[in-house]
Amino acid sequence: MPFPQPTAPGARSNAGLPFFVGIVFFLIFLWRLVDLATDWFWFQEVGYQTIFMTTFLAQLKTAGLFGGGFFLIFYANLYLAVRLSARAKIVLDHDSPFNIPALQLGNRTLHVVVLTLSVVVGLFAAFNGASQWEGFLKFLYGEPFGVKDPLYQRDVGFYVFQLPFLKTIFLWLLTALLMTTAAVTVLYFVRRSFLFMPPRHWRVAPVARGHLSAIGAAFFLLMAFGFWLQLCDLLFTKRGVVFGPGYTDVTTQVGAIKALIVLSFLVAVAFVVSIFKSNWRIPFYAVGAFIVLVIIGRGVYPGMVQKFKVVPNEVVVERPYLERNIRFTRMAYRLDDIDVRPFSASEKLTLADLKRNEATIKNIRLWDHEPLLSTYGQLQEIRTYYKFPDVDNDRYVVNGAYRQVAISPRELSYDALPSRTWVNEHMTYSHGYGVVMSPVNRITKEGLPEFFIKDIPPVSSADIRIKRPELYYGETANEYVFVKGKRPEFDYPVGDQNVYSRYDGKGGVPLSAWRKLLYAMRFKSFTMLLSDDITADTRIMYHRDIKERVSRIVPFIYLDDDPYPVVTPEGRIVWMLDGYTLTDRFPYSESIRGVGNYIRNAVKATVDAYDGTVTLYVSDAADPIIKTYRRIFPGVFRDLSEMPAGLRAHVRYPRDLFGIQANMYRSYHMQDPQVFYNKEDLWSIPSRTLQGTDRSMEPYYTVLKFPQEQREEFILMIPFTPSRRDNMSAWMAARCDAPNYGKLVVYDFPKQTLVYGPRQIEARIDQDTEISKQLSLWNQRGSQVIRGNLLAIPIDQSILYVESLYLAAERGQLPELKRVILSFGNAIAMEENLETAMQRIFGGELLKDRGEEPKQAVAGPLPRGVDRRLANEALEHYRKAQDLIRQGNWAGYGDEMRKLEGALKALEGQK
Repeated sequence: MPFPQPTAPGARSNAGLPFFVGIVFFLIFLWRLVDLATDWFWFQEVGYQTIFMTTFLAQLKTAGLFGGGFFLIFYANLYLAVRLSARAKIVLDHDSPFNIPALQLGNRTLHVVVLTLSVVVGLFAAFNGASQWEGFLKFLYGEPFGVKDPLYQRDVGFYVFQLPFLKTIFLWLLTALLMTTAAVTVLYFVRRSFLFMPPRHWRVAPVARGHLSAIGAAFFLLMAFGFWLQLCDLLFTKRGVVFGPGYTDVTTQVGAIKALIVLSFLVAVAFVVSIFKSNWRIPFYAVGAFIVLVIIGRGVYPGMVQKFKVVPNEVVVERPYLERNIRFTRMAYRLDDIDVRPFSASEKLTLADLKRNEATIKNIRLWDHEPLLSTYGQLQEIRTYYKFPDVDNDRYVVNGAYRQVAISPRELSYDALPSRTWVNEHMTYSHGYGVVMSPVNRITKEGLPEFFIKDIPPVSSADIRIKRPELYYGETANEYVFVKGKRPEFDYPVGDQNVYSRYDGKGGVPLSAWRKLLYAMRFKSFTMLLSDDITADTRIMYHRDIKERVSRIVPFIYLDDDPYPVVTPEGRIVWMLDGYTLTDRFPYSESIRGVGNYIRNAVKATVDAYDGTVTLYVSDAADPIIKTYRRIFPGVFRDLSEMPAGLRAHVRYPRDLFGIQANMYRSYHMQDPQVFYNKEDLWSIPSRTLQGTDRSMEPYYTVLKFPQEQREEFILMIPFTPSRRDNMSAWMAARCDAPNYGKLVVYDFPKQTLVYGPRQIEARIDQDTEISKQLSLWNQRGSQVIRGNLLAIPIDQSILYVESLYLAAERGQLPELKRVILSFGNAIAMEENLETAMQRIFGGELLKDRGEEPKQAVAGPLPRGVDRRLANEALEHYRKAQDLIRQGNWAGYGDEMRKLEGALKALEGQK
């Protein structure tokens, strides 16, 4: 009987190594396939399969391009090195200390090792290459900007779309060549085709020298391509005062780089010649010349020109380049479209002017974000597991009047659930409930906000109704929940009982047995797999955080940090998000860290809070970047005109973008290079001191009527002051209402007129003896005064300043709005409400919020013989006493009670 032949050690290792590598990559791919499958189900749910498939196919293409190319370069060179080294071993004397034994591996075994290694590095290159899908698609579909750079006369689209991918290819080729060179050198060394004998001697077999010389020639050809890319990248350098190439770069760097391109070709030729001449001196001297030119042409010479020619006469030499910097920066941040108008800053505001701008005054915001958020939490959270994550400002037509309102969603806080079991977190407590809405200028007699919408279920005192209050998608959603399962979902509390419901929308991914298994693997939840509450009708909702949800669909759009809810005319709650297109490849434009040097608010996204429907609208159709994405993903983005009118009425200019534009406009409103260089008219964002630290004023929304315009509109604005001075120099506004949405306006003050700025107004408030005395009194006996944001409100050609004062107990979280400070010109008034403060300064009748006052009880006639003046006096003392006792001012309370007693005794004496 024949015996089995023993397996050669080499054969066993030949089979084992690829098997082990295969197992490792299989496990990696398994989890990736689970993510891929569940992502596909989710993209089917949201209806954006086009993005998934286009992205996936582009990833496959770039993975194949980078991984396959890397494998071919690496494997072909190693395979050639194996073949050449087999017949080119260097033989030394037996007694030589450098006579190292050659690697004893058969050619077949070595080929398997080389192939396996090449496959591994190729796969890693493929993984990295797959992440380059976006640059690949933009390279293919990039739209022109219609603007040429001043230096090379290329369209800006080349630098935004083509140049980044060309640089990626260069880095990929450079990595491939360096790794290949290292691997080939090691292989020749272990095969004794290359020996190094310290300190300065080496021996190289002719075939190895020829192979390495060929790689060297390829390397310097690649360097020529790299220097051409550096020539293009000069447009994004900063030297001295100019962003982009200035005098030094244009006159020295351009020529030096072009010389290096030519020299790189000559060095490559020198390496090719060395293959046939068998002489290392030719490429050695060529590389030496190359290094000398790099040091002198790219470092020493430009530095000398900058120091000795440019710096002594910088403003003259750099003038044309400063003009380019100013022009392209204004273009990149859309500052060149700003409408600049004069503003006289008159101090002759009359009662007639105020009545003509009554809607502006009725919409002055008295409630600031932080105190209002705290008050909402105390009054309207209802249960500990409800939270208000934010307060946003918007405008609605309320009972026929155009009103600015504060609105906040009542979301579910999973960290505060009464019992954090898996069932509670993922099945029972699935959604938040409703919103609260209040006018920004209305306060009750107790100093609390009045509500248009409040409570659970939502109760509305205005003509705004919420018919679908459930919030399955929001800002504080957990990872995933199940709906339409066996368990009912918690809807809202009623007294000691809870109301439950079942989801009735189209949101979520339908589940089946094998999908349930995939999601259990994705979320690493064994409980999910065993749960009997999940049925064939159950749906899983995930990516419920609205920013994450939109980012998953369009990861190439940068989202604003402040999404806000909108109550539609149909009674649904829909989230509105702003999206930006950014790049740092706009020539000559000044850059901002974390942003780049070009920005557009190109996208408005909406997310239905009940079913998670995401709709993407293009708000800046002229932007070449969004045009490119529309070509890449056809049918994904809609025109803004297709947005329903009820939503379009609530589109607002994003605060983040406006802040960036305002910050850039501080310098770039100066268009004369001489003035710009000397910073003669540099502006600043006003600041104020809070708790010992200076904070810059933030842009704020308000409703006002521009001078010489016919109606009020919702705007975003901020004032400017001259640099290192506190008086006001201008104010900037972004218009939010159609048909003027997105237009920027700057009102410039006359330089010969002093207009108080926010810091000066704050100082005057602090110096007012009556106000200072009242603040000192309130800050005692366990209470704390919270000073609101100071708002500059333009009315016609004048500026009003308004600041609210809130009072809160040190141990409480319920700020009450107690006083409103109004400043105009040299007059300052602090009263219980804005109307009284305006009456103090301007006289005349109070500007009431007619038609919207809460109904008050009507007093009957006083008994005969009773003095109405004394009765009113007694009532006023009683009200003041109640205010003082809430403030903890017992001395004042006692004083008012004594006055009340005197008034009552006087009344008693009349009977």
